[in-house]
Amino acid sequence: MSSWESYLEAHQPRFVDELLSFLRIPSISAIPSHAADVQRAAEWVAARVAAAGLEHVEILPTGGHPVVYADWLHAPGKPTVLIYGHFDVQPVDPVALWTHPPFEPHIIDGKVYARGASDDKGNMLVPILALEALLQSIGHLPVNVKVFFEGQEEIGSPQIGAFLPQHKDRFACDLVLNADGGQYSETEPAILVALRGGCGVQIDVKAAKIDLHSGLYGGVVMNPIHALVMILDSMRSRDGRITIEGFYDQIRPLTDLDRARIAAVPFDPEAIMADLDLPDLFGEAGYTPQERAWARPTLEVNGVWGGFQDPGIKTVLPSMAHAKITCRLVADQDPERIVQLLQAHVAAHTPPGVTATVTPLPFRAAPYLTEGNDPGNQVVREVLVDLYGREPYYVRSGGSIPVCSLFQQHLGVYSASLGFGLDDERQHSPDEFFRLASFRRGQTAYCMTLERLGR
Repeated sequence: MSSWESYLEAHQPRFVDELLSFLRIPSISAIPSHAADVQRAAEWVAARVAAAGLEHVEILPTGGHPVVYADWLHAPGKPTVLIYGHFDVQPVDPVALWTHPPFEPHIIDGKVYARGASDDKGNMLVPILALEALLQSIGHLPVNVKVFFEGQEEIGSPQIGAFLPQHKDRFACDLVLNADGGQYSETEPAILVALRGGCGVQIDVKAAKIDLHSGLYGGVVMNPIHALVMILDSMRSRDGRITIEGFYDQIRPLTDLDRARIAAVPFDPEAIMADLDLPDLFGEAGYTPQERAWARPTLEVNGVWGGFQDPGIKTVLPSMAHAKITCRLVADQDPERIVQLLQAHVAAHTPPGVTATVTPLPFRAAPYLTEGNDPGNQVVREVLVDLYGREPYYVRSGGSIPVCSLFQQHLGVYSASLGFGLDDERQHSPDEFFRLASFRRGQTAYCMTLERLGR
């Protein structure tokens, strides 16, 4: 057993206690009243990386929730590795569906239950513990290390796009290890090669200046809800294809290797339908469900409202109707361009008698794609093979981690995902949990990865 492995083994009880302390902080970035808690989580992280032995620890303002920076730069001639994670968490509603209060962590059957346990506090704490183990056991790190731990990932990292270019020298590195990720299963590893980007808009359709009597004005004044339905229906065909002009123009086509890698990942549509109580799956013709979930763009109506909502009937012709739409984007789609296309489409498909306004939403993320053969992912693959005894799957995510594309754009580096969350751990849902076995395995993985990068 290596000296750092002995250190990890000896200090696991303390590390678990520290994880529980971290999870008690309700650092919900989406709710303004929790801004002080996000700041408190940043202070906890700053103190913890300092205790691990990192230097030049700072909590950096961004104009929104902060970023924690620290470094250890005493390995001349060795690569500089930037480790990324986030300490903000999702809201906890509906609270009634939690078995225990979401910020009172409980350990049951080797799993710690709390908001943020898997996404991303448990995963984010792992590399900090690995750095401590290396520094305390061998007295140095095999590579130069910087950390970038943020408090706004769960709201789309809205300030990071402007923040990062102002700090390019501080965060300059050779590669990124991203702790905000996972593996395919407890026995099957995965390498993340792509993330979808995204953008969103709100559509507001207005007719008369006030709600009207539907008997007096029906058939004379356009109903804005009907108009909104027409606009929304014009955006997709019956076979799932998005009909907005130019929407697909920028997309990088899937290669034979891309499709082979996706097809190699186990996928059971019948199990998904049974689990979700669905009669069938749906999506763009010409692509498998897995390809549609990972490598094709989407346009989804997330909410529609307007008119009378209470029980009973009110014969009203409403004055306004509204919808929120988000799109998931793939390489090489530009979120700004897609918003412009949405605006143009709504303008061209608004029927007479109403006006429609399209307002961009704060959600904005560029898609991210790597071939998986960059040096960071090559080393991660070697480590995963050693840990799991088998080759990893090459997977994509239908979701977004905005900072990966920002690191690529502003620092010129790829991000190798090295997280250990699993899909069944209820991220973003009640009773979120993280396996303590994964918490422990991740610590070993980071020590192994940093050692191999140092060679």
